[in-house]
Amino acid sequence: MAVPTYAGPLERTWYYAFRFICALIFFFLIAPILVVVPLSFNAEPYFTFTREMLTFDPDGYSLRWYRDFWTSDSWMSSIRNSFLIATGATVVATVLGTLAALGLSRSHMPFRATIMGILISPMIVPLIISAAGMFFFYSRIGLAQTYLGIILAHAALGTPFVVITVTATLSGFDYSLTRAAANLGADPTTTFFKVTMPLILPGVISGALFAFITSLDEVVIVLFLASVEQRTIPREMWSGIREAISPTILAVATILITISVLLLVSLEFLRRRNERLRGIRE
Repeated sequence: MAVPTYAGPLERTWYYAFRFICALIFFFLIAPILVVVPLSFNAEPYFTFTREMLTFDPDGYSLRWYRDFWTSDSWMSSIRNSFLIATGATVVATVLGTLAALGLSRSHMPFRATIMGILISPMIVPLIISAAGMFFFYSRIGLAQTYLGIILAHAALGTPFVVITVTATLSGFDYSLTRAAANLGADPTTTFFKVTMPLILPGVISGALFAFITSLDEVVIVLFLASVEQRTIPREMWSGIREAISPTILAVATILITISVLLLVSLEFLRRRNERLRGIRE
């Protein structure tokens, strides 16, 4: 958006200064992540830029760490575990979060603010406290060091994201549509799947993607609850940093960054589609 023609000198100065400040903040947040990407192609087993890399010598770049990643049994096992756990946690979090959001969107729901605060508390409480509490609780009921226990723990972290996104979608929902469906003879189940669900689907998918990313990147709870069989990608990276430092970790980090970027782009498309459905954007 260009500077308005009627803007004065002070407004023009702030216009460009504000964008410059935003660019600095963006650089501050992104630069540490972007450094990882070229380092993952380092031909030498170092975590620093070599002279060959700085001079753009082709001999300084290699795919060896990506090959090590794909040929490693431990890394492949961690990938399977991560996607298995993330998928299961996403399904559980999406179902529970959507149901909770539907209930909280009702005006006659008692103690809505209190219930909402409890539901989003996993986002506020320090993760180490949640992990310790889950460890003691799951140990008593026999879910520690099991896939089910980790899936449920990750679902507890992902549910708040689903609740928030679906609740935001329902804030502009036209309930006259559900009343019209009821007047036409549709039962509540048919009304939900034929009327409500298609309209809130962008918010549901957005929340599910947030829950998936949260589970895929989570390491603290895995450190408390997982055994050797449930090692995930972040857990394997943690072990790699502590036990055997290798640029393979950078290759894995680059792959995770790529996955996260693709998911965030998908979220943006869904957000824009949701705004168009609600009439906010043309």
